[in-house]
Amino acid sequence: MYYAPDVYPSYQYRNPYYVNMPMYNYITHPDYWAVVNHAGQSEPSQSLMGRNRIVDYGKNPFVININEASKRNDTYRTALWTGNHLQVTLMSLKAGEDIGLEIHPNVDQFLRIEQGQGIVQMGKRKDRLNFMRKVYDDSAIMIPAGTWHNVTNTGNVPMKLYSIYAPPQHPAGTVHRTKADAMAAERRRF
Repeated sequence: MYYAPDVYPSYQYRNPYYVNMPMYNYITHPDYWAVVNHAGQSEPSQSLMGRNRIVDYGKNPFVININEASKRNDTYRTALWTGNHLQVTLMSLKAGEDIGLEIHPNVDQFLRIEQGQGIVQMGKRKDRLNFMRKVYDDSAIMIPAGTWHNVTNTGNVPMKLYSIYAPPQHPAGTVHRTKADAMAAERRRF
């Protein structure tokens, strides 16, 4: 049996079926970042993004600590995984920066804030964003297809988040180092 001192409440000893012990040791849990080996398969690596380049691991089975990957990402947008029906991108917004007012007519979107604070605005019309909420660490934002939306970093540190698009919104392997790069790529696309 696992013994962890000082994690059992005093009433636990009166009820032998109640157990309140930690399931994971987060302090010694290694941070893994997947890298592609010579055979083209992803495998874990102890080095997080420092020496390893982020690539799009789409259409291959893949597991990652999304919280750590999001926090360590320094690009405006990088596609992490692009499949046939879903895409995951990592994003970083500088203090005061926003995603930019946009709409995806046929794409549902999920955003999760891993670090930072800001405001999300949404609405059915570009000039009428009547839904506004403050967002911060661990906030989840669901954006239905056909909804105008914007997220603005109102904090003093970069906002780190990830986005899930269904179906994919950006070409596989997309990397936009800055918001200006992303806007230029969008203009070339259309």
